[in-house]
Amino acid sequence: MKVYVVGAGAVGRYFGEQLRAIGNDVVYAPRDAEAVAPVAADLAIVAVKAYDTAGAIVTLRRALGDDSAATIVTPQNGVGNEEQLAAAFGADAVVACALTVPVEIDAGGAVRAASGGGVAFAPVGSGRSHNWLLAAFGATGLPVRVYADYRALKWSKLALNVIANAGCAILDVLPEQLVRSAAFDLEIRAIRETAAAMRAQGIAAVDLPRYPVRALLRVAALPLPLARAALGGRIAGARGRKPPSLLLDLRAGKGRTEVDVLNGAVAAAARRAGIIAPVNAVYAALVAEIAHDPERWAAFRGRPEALAAAVAAGA
Repeated sequence: MKVYVVGAGAVGRYFGEQLRAIGNDVVYAPRDAEAVAPVAADLAIVAVKAYDTAGAIVTLRRALGDDSAATIVTPQNGVGNEEQLAAAFGADAVVACALTVPVEIDAGGAVRAASGGGVAFAPVGSGRSHNWLLAAFGATGLPVRVYADYRALKWSKLALNVIANAGCAILDVLPEQLVRSAAFDLEIRAIRETAAAMRAQGIAAVDLPRYPVRALLRVAALPLPLARAALGGRIAGARGRKPPSLLLDLRAGKGRTEVDVLNGAVAAAARRAGIIAPVNAVYAALVAEIAHDPERWAAFRGRPEALAAAVAAGA
């Protein structure tokens, strides 16, 4: 099988090397779109940040051509990427994906994967069989699950991605510090808002490999003292001293983050449904502000009371 990977970060390289190890021919797209060459790929994996999806579409069009029958898999964070790819290549060509194996690139440039987790797929369209895709990834040894509703898959992964992410980024703290601070109540409220936005859209949560998302949302709905006690230790144990993605982006000074397709997506879905999601709305706004103006960060670093005040003002 010929595999074309757009995005050579931790997730793209993890998938690429897993598939190469079982005998597939894997090609990584060049960063420069002008250097893209035609590739007769059977499978394309889009593993760029959500804000680079438009650029990935340009790359895929140049690489695959107009008559390609390649299946396009998107393990990207957040929601909205599938719709962009479907608009460009047709819904039947696109398969939503969620990777729940924690992966990172170490100081030496090698991809490191934690134990546990797996990969989940859900077709965006309905006109093409993807059993071969499940078999191909299953041959790597990864646990594989398939879901009928791609929105349920991606929103359930989003529910995980909002936890100890934007809050850590705004406060410039690690998850283990966040759960011990007064801002942890805001995290629980953010999870509740995500669940409410899903219900308003008629999207049912699904459990993902390693992560019982439905139980998480039920626990978050408990009275705050109970939710805090039940979730604090688990989040600290699972995330601990690992900086979340939004914090890494702010610290790297990239000037942009994926917050719009995470917390921003929750806030936008809530607005469309006529409900409110003040924590997610303020989180999205503040992360975007700090990304564009790092001096804004000084008002919130290590100051959970300032973040709580901002949410109260925004509500």
